[in-house]
Formats: sequence, structure tokens, C-alpha cells
Amino acid sequence: MKRLPVCLLFLSVCLCVQAKTRVEIAEENSPAIVAVNVLKTDGSTFTGTGFVVTEDGVIATSRHVLDDALYVNVTFNTGAVSGQAVKLDEADQVDLALLKIDARYLPAVTLGDSDYVLPGQEITVIGNPRRLQNTVSSGLISQVRRKNDGTLLHQISAPISPSSSGSPVFNEDGQVISVAFGSYKGEGNQNLNFAVPSNYLLPLLSKQHYYLPAATPVQPATRLSVWDRFKAHIAKSWEMTQRLFSRLF
Repeated sequence: MKRLPVCLLFLSVCLCVQAKTRVEIAEENSPAIVAVNVLKTDGSTFTGTGFVVTEDGVIATSRHVLDDALYVNVTFNTGAVSGQAVKLDEADQVDLALLKIDARYLPAVTLGDSDYVLPGQEITVIGNPRRLQNTVSSGLISQVRRKNDGTLLHQISAPISPSSSGSPVFNEDGQVISVAFGSYKGEGNQNLNFAVPSNYLLPLLSKQHYYLPAATPVQPATRLSVWDRFKAHIAKSWEMTQRLFSRLF
């Protein structure tokens, strides 16, 4: 009989695992979204989007945002502007880069495991289309695509406009699962947009000696069976239960 309360608690934890609303995702993460302001070597300017990954100022964005950059800084949703941002690293095969600003105690996003992303999954994107800072949009993972070189892309239906490159794509739990970088343009093309899976950020971060709690080895995305998804859900619920017990006792 003593096991009954434990079983009921475990069941209640399983049932209480709910997706966050888009309002919650926006409120929690908008302070970590920045506009990336670039002065190019030819004197022109460009604006993209980025998001804070670590509280000491590491920011992820799209690699092409920094093309021919002479000077870079970032603007937060409060209007605060950083000093000069330094490029830490960039990916070779995918459109990703890391910046670093001199800061501490910044609000940061949580990275999710992009290996679990599936077509049809609901997403929320926060970015700066046409420099309209912290614009929230919604959509779906339209498909997980594999390129000829083996790299993965997320095709997404959320609208992506100029200056949106580098926008974080959030799952239902408010975790970043990919980084938007571009679209198919042309007459008749609608919402054919693409993002880089978030797990491609992990090698860049580890090279800079940042090891995030959510970090996992980069692996190809696979379609999970119902049983695998059930096991993953139970494992997460059990972890939450253990944390709850550790706080109570």
C-alpha cells in the first residue's frame, strides 16, 4: 500500500508535462533574442538575428550574417546596445556562427535536442524581420531534409523575412531546436523556409570550452517509433519525479 502514493505521484507528474503556450515561450525567451548589427567592409550595413546561448555573452546567429563584417554589435529588446562583438567561430558545412560580447548574467535560451524533431511538430520563431525586433511567428516542422553531403536541415512553415536570419526556432517546451537562415524565393513559393538543427551548435560551443547541460552528441535525426517516444516521455517524467523527491526529502 505504501507504493500507491508514489505511483500516484509519478502518474500525476506524467500527466502534468504540458507544452508551453506561445505567449509563455515569447515572454521567457524574448529578452535573449538580439538584433545583430553589421557594418560591412564596403560601408554598407546589414541586420540579422541572434540569441544568447550562455549568460556570459555567447550569441548564436547565421554565418552569412557576418559576411564581410568590419564591425558588429547587438541590440537587446530593451534597446540596450552592446560593445563590439567578436566572432568566436563558424561552422563549415552549415550556416551557423558564434559571437561573443563582454557581458555577464544575461538571459539565455535553452537548447533542445534536435534529434527528436519530427515533421508536423509545432514551432515558434522569434526574430527581427525587416528589423521589427522580437516578432513572434508560428508554424510547423514541414520536413527534416538530408542534403547530399549528409547534413540535415529543418524545413519550416513559419514565415522568414530579411533580417530574420539567425532566428531561434522553439519547440513546444520552449527549447531551441533549430536556427532559421533562409527561404526559397520566387513567384509561387510560399513559406518554403529552412533552419539548421540546434545540435550543430554543440561542436562550436565545445571548441570554445562551453559545455551546456542540454548538450548531447550530434547524431542524425531519425523518425522515432511510438514506443521510443513513450520511453523518452517516461524517462523525462521519472527524472522530474526524482528531482521533486530530492527537494522534498
